[in-house]
Amino acid sequence: MSGYPWRATLIAVLCLLAFCHVKAQVKREFRGAWIQCVNGQFQGMSTQAMQQTLTYQLNELQQMGVNAVIFQVRAECDALYPSLIEPWSRFLTGQQGKAPSPFWDPLQWMIDQCHARGMELHAWINPYRAKTKGTNALAATHVGITHPERCFSYDDLLILNPGIPENRDYICSVARDIVTRYDIDGIHMDDYFYPYPVPGLSVPDDAQYRLYSNGIKDRGDWRRYNVNLFIKQFYETVHAAKPWVKVGISPFGIYRNKRNSPIGSDTNGLQNYDDLYADVLLWVNNGWLDYCVPQIYWEIGNKAADYDTLIRWWNQHAAGRPLFIGEDIERTVKAADPQNPAQNQQPAKHRLHQQMLAVKGTVLWYAKAAVDNTGNYATMLKKNYWRYPALHPQMKFIDGKAPKKPRKVKPVWTSDGYVLFWTAPRGKKWGDKATKYVVYRFEKDERVNTDDPSKIVAVTPQTFWKLPYQDGTQKYTYVVTALDRLQNESSPAKKSVKL
Repeated sequence: MSGYPWRATLIAVLCLLAFCHVKAQVKREFRGAWIQCVNGQFQGMSTQAMQQTLTYQLNELQQMGVNAVIFQVRAECDALYPSLIEPWSRFLTGQQGKAPSPFWDPLQWMIDQCHARGMELHAWINPYRAKTKGTNALAATHVGITHPERCFSYDDLLILNPGIPENRDYICSVARDIVTRYDIDGIHMDDYFYPYPVPGLSVPDDAQYRLYSNGIKDRGDWRRYNVNLFIKQFYETVHAAKPWVKVGISPFGIYRNKRNSPIGSDTNGLQNYDDLYADVLLWVNNGWLDYCVPQIYWEIGNKAADYDTLIRWWNQHAAGRPLFIGEDIERTVKAADPQNPAQNQQPAKHRLHQQMLAVKGTVLWYAKAAVDNTGNYATMLKKNYWRYPALHPQMKFIDGKAPKKPRKVKPVWTSDGYVLFWTAPRGKKWGDKATKYVVYRFEKDERVNTDDPSKIVAVTPQTFWKLPYQDGTQKYTYVVTALDRLQNESSPAKKSVKL
């Protein structure tokens, strides 16, 4: 080999290309998108207009490979669903406490729409924020009116005081209500715990500290203790109601800076631990969440918070639970790749995702930016990175047992054409029941390999799939597998079909 150095180089290149190809064809990956209400994009829309807008967004997201939607249903102790606990959101009707007319339930509608497309729906709540800056009037049933003593004002916000035990119970009662009444796949919190600090403003919690300090001498430790108690209680509340509903948290992108902690990242910005009193690593390591989505919204090369530095930090330190990365689409496409200034940073960031063994997915901030194809971001997903469907990463710490395989797989001629039918497998407990099915197609004499996502033609909640019949001369093998609520996959059921 020493006489032919080009051979070694060629072999190395081919191995690298093969590795990249294998990595690119991932069968399990969380591909989420946040749909927020707090920016007012739906405020005052008619029922019909909002449904049309969301239908368009969901169709586009489905085409680009998104398999989970994180939908904001509680922005300021309000509700985008009928609630006996909190008032209707002004971000829906324009006036807090006013029901939509004609009446509809946006959360239920979104669940139905997402499930029909084979997507998961995660209900997104803001735990402590009780009023945003733009809200001028609260409904009579709002907690800020009924229990003003449990809130404090801060920078024109209203915050449920994390130091008051009743507030933990209150937020958990809201979560229990949502989880019990709705067939959601996950419940999701973002990074609003204690408020983002403003110079010159202090959190007014002296009275609560005197009452509930529990012997904790440092005020910061006490505030973290309050949030830790809440996160643990929230997680246990959700799983007591429905064990399969995933609890997701999307913290700010920096845990701690290195100058404040030896395990901190080489960054210089706001910190979860020190500034928001959110000890995210404790939650990950104690199993008080089911997935973590740090908001790494900066660009590669950012002087205060370099994306490359942060994704490597989270990959190293937060692997105790499935790790997905919160991506800012607009910042990604506006920034040039430092190694290739002629293109934006989407390809470079994607390569970093592939290199990080603990990173199991992405959540796009935000859905409309993806749908608008800002900077050609969605086109790249459709044609390249998310070209083939993906199942969700497994969560064996909740349930790792697969359902039985589908029964009686059979093609049938119907008035609607040639249709492949099957029967749901038998299952008594929630972890044994099929909720979706994966349909694969293989050419004649091709080896059946259900690890290859390019062979997936559908992920569907239905027990049938319309076959693309042509002239009946081509032979194919169709494979159907069953998925349970946590997307554990059954063994395959096969059927040969002539199309």
